[in-house]
Amino acid sequence: MDQSPDSISSAPSLRNLQILQVIALEARPMTPTEVNAVLGLPKPTIHRLVANLEQEGYLSRHLDGRSYLPGPKLREMMLGVMRAGHHHLPRREVLMRLNESVGETCNLSIPDGDAMIYVDRVETHWPLRIALKVGSRVPLHATSAGKAALTQMGAAEFERFLSKARLHAHTERTITDPAALRSEIAAIRTRGYSTDSEEFVPGMIAVAVPVLDRAGLFCATLSFHAPVQRLSLEDGLKHLPALRQAASELTGLT
Repeated sequence: MDQSPDSISSAPSLRNLQILQVIALEARPMTPTEVNAVLGLPKPTIHRLVANLEQEGYLSRHLDGRSYLPGPKLREMMLGVMRAGHHHLPRREVLMRLNESVGETCNLSIPDGDAMIYVDRVETHWPLRIALKVGSRVPLHATSAGKAALTQMGAAEFERFLSKARLHAHTERTITDPAALRSEIAAIRTRGYSTDSEEFVPGMIAVAVPVLDRAGLFCATLSFHAPVQRLSLEDGLKHLPALRQAASELTGLT
């Protein structure tokens, strides 16, 4: 796509879309100046448009107070696109194969501000299951998917998260101490996978790994969860090779 200044339409609606496109493609918090390095709009224009997009809920201010990420309205649109991705059979087939291998509910989730949001899942066939539907938002600090996502933050960004996050105790096992969470995330970075041992829902365990795109950038987490009555965390970790293989296959689809 030609994004030179001469190619930029004067229509504000198109400029808004181009701003959202740049931020979505970069997949990181961006300041208006960084966005404008791509678009080449007049400085007052880029700041006015970004401010309007924030006010309308399409962009959200990042923790640093200067840069922006997709806001609630844009994330809702993204979720709709991901739901339509049920027609994306290759991705769905990866989840279905993982579900057949593990025998438990398998989930694909993406960061959603201070939480993770489930964008696709294949349910277990067992009648005893944990009811977390597509579209559910779950906390970063108390879930395997969330902790896997936290490992992908840079050091400064993670420290800002720790300084601002409310580490709510969902169960008696939830990590609520910032120092303990810092140590947990460091250990997860080393071993390459995260776990949830009844930290979010009593009686539920989960295991997750990050999913990277072909450029090596973080784009999602892949996980499975199960009731402890059926699968202990120790036995769940035996499915880690299948989980990692599925994540690798998803990378090949990006």
